[in-house]
Amino acid sequence: MLTNEDKEEILLLLKTAKDARVIYRANALNLRHKGYTLAETADILEITSRTVLNIQQNYEERGLSSALKDDPRPGQPVRLDDWIKSHIVALVCSDPPDGFDRWSLSLIQEKTINLGIVDEISRESIRLILQEHDLKPWQQKSWCVPELDEEFIRCMEDVLSVYERPFSAKYPVVCVDEKPIQLIDHARPPSGLLPGHPEKIDFEYKRKGTANVFCAVEPKAGVYIGKVTEKRTAKEFAKFLSSLEQKYSHAEKIVLVMDNLNTHKEKSLIDFYGKEKGAWIWSRFEVHWTPKHGSWLNQAEIAINMYSRQCLGKSRIPDIESLRKRTAAWLRYINRHCVTINWKFTVSDSREKFGA
Repeated sequence: MLTNEDKEEILLLLKTAKDARVIYRANALNLRHKGYTLAETADILEITSRTVLNIQQNYEERGLSSALKDDPRPGQPVRLDDWIKSHIVALVCSDPPDGFDRWSLSLIQEKTINLGIVDEISRESIRLILQEHDLKPWQQKSWCVPELDEEFIRCMEDVLSVYERPFSAKYPVVCVDEKPIQLIDHARPPSGLLPGHPEKIDFEYKRKGTANVFCAVEPKAGVYIGKVTEKRTAKEFAKFLSSLEQKYSHAEKIVLVMDNLNTHKEKSLIDFYGKEKGAWIWSRFEVHWTPKHGSWLNQAEIAINMYSRQCLGKSRIPDIESLRKRTAAWLRYINRHCVTINWKFTVSDSREKFGA
């Protein structure tokens, strides 16, 4: 599709260009030249297939410069009055089209024109309207308290009171959570890191299944425990809890904080170990559950975020053995440095924050 001259110019632009629009348009042309379909190109670049087609048609009809850069538009700009702005704001506050998780500037632009709100509008104009009304549809906050009922307050204050206890080796406070991991391999080997050049990784990848990582942290001691499993079932949870009991066999009682998942119950241990042993292992724990929609109260989430950023990052991990080796290395490092978690949100803070 591309001429040799245009191909060389695009490769140079991908290394030197600073304009994001020029870069993603150049990438689109490069991927189409390599034989990727419209849908594959759109998925890789996270744009619509229509946008990819427009870029390609602009290139075929008017050349590389027109495909990469917008032509200057003559005449007076469209005046965006309050009526237009209010309709765009209302649109963004509604559900996105089927097949999309949230509104993007391109989707808003397309829908606004299709609905006849305006004849034409730039994405920059839409961005300014959203900025004016402090709307960010591409962002989400996972911290949420949809309903502050008595049950939520009771569980929240129970967990927070546990965190306010002084450090005790006899009664260690341990938080537990788990994280699913997507195993991914390279379709083609990466280029490797060179002086002055970042490592290059092909957009294409191979899915290699999934895995699960159980994570436990004793926040005040800076102790981190992890276990990689193939699945996240009651059986795996029972085995992980048993390993925690063995780890803290010196403790009189292990104070356990976790979310109220259906597998996080005594039944999981009894089903796997039998009634007598399962009940005994469970009796070694003093269990405190975070409230529904209150997983942010679990300090294990902080540990998992650290693990995700520092250990996993953006690397492609092809198999469960590689994940186990990487996880074990990170655990050795983090435990050697005794990284404690300084939790500051108290019961009194919660009452002030929520008026409870």
